Amino acid sequence: MLKRTVALVAGFALCVSANLSVAAEVLRVSAIPDEVPTELLRKFKPLGAYLQEQLGMPVVFTPVADYPAVVEALASDRIDLAWLGGFTFVQARLKTGNAIPLVQREQDAEFTSVFITADPAITALSDLQGKTFAFGSVSSTSGSLMPRYFMLQDGIKPETYFSRIGYSGAHDATAAWVQAGKADGGVLNASVWDKLVTTGKVDPNKVRVFATTPSYYDYNWTVRGSLDPALASKIKAAFLALDPANPAHKAILDLQSASRFIETSPENYKGIEDAARAADLLK
Repeated sequence: MLKRTVALVAGFALCVSANLSVAAEVLRVSAIPDEVPTELLRKFKPLGAYLQEQLGMPVVFTPVADYPAVVEALASDRIDLAWLGGFTFVQARLKTGNAIPLVQREQDAEFTSVFITADPAITALSDLQGKTFAFGSVSSTSGSLMPRYFMLQDGIKPETYFSRIGYSGAHDATAAWVQAGKADGGVLNASVWDKLVTTGKVDPNKVRVFATTPSYYDYNWTVRGSLDPALASKIKAAFLALDPANPAHKAILDLQSASRFIETSPENYKGIEDAARAADLLK
């Protein structure tokens, strides 16, 4: 699937940059693979075309195989702009020393994760003791780190509390695991859960939310620290200019599950770093 998606992405890049000089700079973009690559591409295409128009340069999106690959790509200057979860941003910031978060969606200032199950007898985490449980990617803020942190605060150590834990790799995969009975319970990004229900990808009559975490900061768009500051400012301005009152802009925002984008800063993710250290996920 990844090879096929890369081919699709290459086709998109050629399409959006066909009328531009080959000598022009290229904005290289990627994202954490918190959903399947084809879905990431579908969500990015209109945004990529918009950014190209606003910046006056080609925009190329390249999917990656896993979360650490995005961090490595930023650290080695192989990408310029990335969609990161809060934990992935912390990792990128620590690894590079200068990754810069530009914007986040309005709801990312108060993000949550939801616990789901298909078992009608489960109404609280206490009902899952001794049963199987699914996280998303081990590097996911909303699919692993923050739910784990809140469980630890409640005295629940997943490795001993559940009979078995698994990592599905992505939020939509976690929902599919729980719906198919591969896990008695699971946790995922609340925004992805809402989208899965709205699009009919999960049946809320079979799978339901039984608990929600406290809120925390999560996703953002981050640039590598070595990027030209003038270009970084133009990228930020382009995101902030997306207006939900403009139908074309609203279509882009809807695909990003965003009401609008707002500025963010590294300080907003100090709580994520603290949670990661408390969960012994950062050395």
